Amino acid sequence: MTPVTSPATGPTASGPSAVPAFAVISGAQVRQALHGREKEIVELVEAAYRLHGEGRTVNPPSYFLRFPDRPTSRIIALPASVGGEVGVDGIKWISSFPDNVASGLPRASAVLILNDHATGYPFACLESSIISATRTAASAALAADRLTRTRERPRRVGFFGTGLIARYIHTFLAGTGWSFDSVGVYDVSADSAAGFCGYLRQAGAGSPGGTAAEVTVHDSPEDLIRSSDLVVFATIAGTPHVTETSWFDHRPVVLHVSLRDLDPRILLESANFVDDVEHCLKADTSPHLAEQLTGGRDFLDGTLDDVLTGRVRPPADRTVIFSPFGLGVLDLAVGKYVHDEIARAGELHVIDDFFHELRRYG
Repeated sequence: MTPVTSPATGPTASGPSAVPAFAVISGAQVRQALHGREKEIVELVEAAYRLHGEGRTVNPPSYFLRFPDRPTSRIIALPASVGGEVGVDGIKWISSFPDNVASGLPRASAVLILNDHATGYPFACLESSIISATRTAASAALAADRLTRTRERPRRVGFFGTGLIARYIHTFLAGTGWSFDSVGVYDVSADSAAGFCGYLRQAGAGSPGGTAAEVTVHDSPEDLIRSSDLVVFATIAGTPHVTETSWFDHRPVVLHVSLRDLDPRILLESANFVDDVEHCLKADTSPHLAEQLTGGRDFLDGTLDDVLTGRVRPPADRTVIFSPFGLGVLDLAVGKYVHDEIARAGELHVIDDFFHELRRYG
């Protein structure tokens, strides 16, 4: 592989389209390009949401590859296209194998393919578990900020599920200026909860200034939820397991990132926002179950883009739930950013002669 400053993409000066070079970007390079840039990435994700809201993206339904012999596992394909200044097409291919955790491997692994806007040729393959976690966390941090502007900013955060996504969400909250008096933790795995607490202690837990927050590991979901004004669900649950509507009587803001934790009756008593209506109301997510229960979508108050543009104002006197299905356009926006940063640094690793049959008739 040859390090180069940037690949040749798009039309040449003489008119015909050049064949792009093909680069492979490792997880270490991805992390280097993204580390410490939480505010910038949240702004990037917000811009992608706005492009999506303006109809300047293409985001088809995700395709789920499931296995009869491995019912808990799946691989998902997320094709997408982003217009505007991003100008890239591509696909994320992400697997979720929960049994990996027992053997010490992360549950999720992924790659992202970026395709040249002019020729359709793929020009980069990026390790994408970090990109996926980053865009998820940036989306959650953006939603937390915009959905709490009509109420007192939460000072008590609770994490229900303490894996990689929870860690990234906390990192992005801290990196975008959030400060907490207390951090609640709950996980069905005591080891996972302990590991997350170790991360919180190392990170300073409370604020960008390093002020230590009180960290509490809760014995029950009820205790966690009732003691938190901002609740983050980041589990691998396949069906709703939180059923008591009274646990939300204090009207928290809920980042329902894992999508299938909440009984639909909880949604029906709350204000609900999603990233994309058609994408979120499928695959037996909690919003999808609420639609099936009621026969309609009147329980939805809007999308995050509706909030960003001011078309909808989140209520201060009800529980507010954000349920993001996860849009491929966000992966592309973050992936293109990573590619361009590494290209500017002159550290792209290009596969020489990756494309071979370049003459139509040999």
